[in-house]
Amino acid sequence: MNHACTPRATPASNRVAGFTLIELMIAVAIIGILAGIALPAYTTYVTRGKLVPLTNSLSAYRTAMEQFYQDNRSYSTVGTGSSAITSPCTDTTNWKKSWGTYSLNCSIDATLTYPNYTLTATGTSGAINGATYTVDQANNMKTTSFPTSWGGTANIPSNNNCWLMKKGDSC
Repeated sequence: MNHACTPRATPASNRVAGFTLIELMIAVAIIGILAGIALPAYTTYVTRGKLVPLTNSLSAYRTAMEQFYQDNRSYSTVGTGSSAITSPCTDTTNWKKSWGTYSLNCSIDATLTYPNYTLTATGTSGAINGATYTVDQANNMKTTSFPTSWGGTANIPSNNNCWLMKKGDSC
């Protein structure tokens, strides 16, 4: 038998190391699947994190209103002129009404036998755009609108007496 004409296998030391196209495609597919699952979860996590300062400001604002009421027996500004004691609801010096991504609003109804107020925090930009939360003098907390990315008002349960902090949440 003539061994000179027999094809020889390439020795292992002369092969080029690397990935085959199949191995590369499998790796890309795995990364794609993980990204498809992780990205929406991460976006929801970021949105939930940005709702916390909004509700914290609302709670702090409510505390200031109740402290003012304890001192003055009114939620409205007391007195006139330079001797007036300004309600947190109308005080723009100490209470910032607009932040980078949300704004605060206060409305007082002093015409009732028992005066009341409603504080509203509204997301104005970014991940919390469209989110609206309220609290009143009786500490009734309500979610009136979800962030736009969560569907706005369409995904809010009808009986919500709390601040909903994630899509699909209930009180």
